[in-house]
Amino acid sequence: MPDRRKAIWAQASRISLALLAGGLQALSIATPWSGEPQAGLQLLSLTLLASVLTRPAWPGTTSPSAPAASAAMLGWLYALAWLAGTFWWMFIAMHRYGGLPAPFAVLAVLALAGTLALYAAAACALYGHLIRRLGQGRPAVHAFLFAALWLLAELARGRWFTGFGWGGPGYAHVEGPLAAYAPWIGVYGITAVTAWLAMMLASTGWQLWPALRGRSGAERAGALKLATKAALAVVLVMYLPSLQERWVPLISASSGTLRIALLQGNIPQDEKFQPGSGVALSLRWYGEQLMQAPQDADLVVAPETALPLLPQDLPAGYWPRLEALYARTGTSAALIGLPLGNFREGYTNSVIGLAPGQQPYRYDKHHLVPFGEFIPLGFRWFTAMMQIPLGDFNRGELNQPSFAWLGQRLALNICYEDLFGEELGARFADVQTAPTVFVNVSNIAWFGDTVAVAQHLHISRMRALEFARPMVRATNTGATAWINHQGQVRAMLAPHTRGVLTVEVEGRTGLTPYARWVAAFGLGPLWLLSLLVLSWAVWRGRSRPTPTAGAEP
Repeated sequence: MPDRRKAIWAQASRISLALLAGGLQALSIATPWSGEPQAGLQLLSLTLLASVLTRPAWPGTTSPSAPAASAAMLGWLYALAWLAGTFWWMFIAMHRYGGLPAPFAVLAVLALAGTLALYAAAACALYGHLIRRLGQGRPAVHAFLFAALWLLAELARGRWFTGFGWGGPGYAHVEGPLAAYAPWIGVYGITAVTAWLAMMLASTGWQLWPALRGRSGAERAGALKLATKAALAVVLVMYLPSLQERWVPLISASSGTLRIALLQGNIPQDEKFQPGSGVALSLRWYGEQLMQAPQDADLVVAPETALPLLPQDLPAGYWPRLEALYARTGTSAALIGLPLGNFREGYTNSVIGLAPGQQPYRYDKHHLVPFGEFIPLGFRWFTAMMQIPLGDFNRGELNQPSFAWLGQRLALNICYEDLFGEELGARFADVQTAPTVFVNVSNIAWFGDTVAVAQHLHISRMRALEFARPMVRATNTGATAWINHQGQVRAMLAPHTRGVLTVEVEGRTGLTPYARWVAAFGLGPLWLLSLLVLSWAVWRGRSRPTPTAGAEP
């Protein structure tokens, strides 16, 4: 009986550690108290998960499938805590602004997190199964297999069924040594590197501890040799990419500067679409800024749905006055977020560009938000429970042209479209037309004064790093900011304030290695590489004898 209690206590400890590690992963993307990413915390989190996965057997069982089942459970709990802790703020949109009863809103967040956690559960289950076949004593093999499986899980989460890669582990590394990997392998590649490092540390540690406790001098010497090799490999992987900084001038050059005014209206979300309050406030404040800002800037950028009405529904003369102003020779240009379309042809979430001597530019959002901008099949009952202005929007083309102005090519993306770097990468297929500046327009006021603002800022920072392009962000409530081509925030308005941020932005030309291969092949190389590692592990495992029942990896 004491042995049984000991086994149950050990498994309970593993479960608690997995949940704790998942919570640390959520904090690492952006801490609620500072909004800053924590690269070390992210690596610690995944190392803790890797540690509990090394011996995931259920207590008191001798079934050879138990390690895989236990690993799946631990991986699912880790991802549930991580993902629910990352985008818990969806509760605010559904409950506060959507009117969904609080219990249903909580269940919706947990259901989404739990469903997405199945990818991590599958990766951990495969790891638990295959490592039993491959055997112990090979930390590098463990690390490469875990990295490949974790990468596959994140690729699937970020791409399948429209994809929702928010909170990916790589976003904790927009600062720190691993940030230097971004121009080469992107955020998914960084995620794979963190998984390799975590399992390398965990598997080496589990093998090192009993060896050091051994009485034999040869055992201790062998353990220290193993630890030295592992430490060298970890240091090399962590700090080797920092050498690439000397290559930056060779792959990125200045294309000149542009003075840009970024508008942040801070329109309350519960009033934004109300005709008597938020709509009137939006039209008045943004109208005033759009008429005045050209005196101080080459380009004025208003956020997503800054004008919350269709052009034909705006007050008489409102839109013609804007068009006339920005048609005058010698004035600046404007990018304005607003809905477009009609009942017969459908509607789009769009940005209109106005500039002297040019036809109006139009960008239509391509990657739509499930439930917010289109209703997935079979879920209309769910959206009917909320009082949010939802609808089925038309989808824009993937590779839409940039807005050309004063020698710069400005690539628009709306709301969380900057989460999908591989889609932005399609615009770099032709170096002659590749963007020189990214422009993000957003409205995440749906999520209140939460860490969602900081999380989205770090997503934009990662895109700047991957493509060596500056990113300017005009948002309703934050974060309205200028990020340079090295992913550094150079200027930012305080979130949840009303104001104008005017910045001198340097555009960039040249293609990073990541921009070149993602434009040509998408994320295909990462899928292929991880599947090759998985295939090798399956093939290698079949050539080894099956472990006896009850044996643990």
